[in-house]
Amino acid sequence: MRLNELSPAKGSRRSNKRLGRGVGSGTGKTAGRGTKGFKSRSGGKVRTGFEGGQMPIHRRLPKRGFTNIFKKNVAVINIRDLAVFESGEVVNRESFVRRGLIKGRCEVIKLLGQGDIFYPLSVKVDRVSKSAKEKIEAAGGTVEVM
Repeated sequence: MRLNELSPAKGSRRSNKRLGRGVGSGTGKTAGRGTKGFKSRSGGKVRTGFEGGQMPIHRRLPKRGFTNIFKKNVAVINIRDLAVFESGEVVNRESFVRRGLIKGRCEVIKLLGQGDIFYPLSVKVDRVSKSAKEKIEAAGGTVEVM
């Protein structure tokens, strides 16, 4: 068997209705559109969201809140997440991305104090909580706020 010999199974395909090909075809004259009215005319297609003249749902529902255009995406990293780094390592944005701690787009990295650390690290982040800074410095590491 070759590609040019392939054909669909018998009865699985039906030819398209040929509209407007005479009265005897069953779809002649008005071509299945009925008589008169907007949808019988050429170009008579109802736009998206049109509900027959009743008030559309997107206008019936109340609008609430707003979108802050100055919002910054903050990536939150806890002390317990720093366990993937080696002792004495310099930890910055690139190393967070490389280890998969930051996914997607973020403008700000904030370090929070949940968890414990027992070895020194040199951490460079945009923001840091007081407890996180204390824990890293207690373990002999340093925190630099960029």
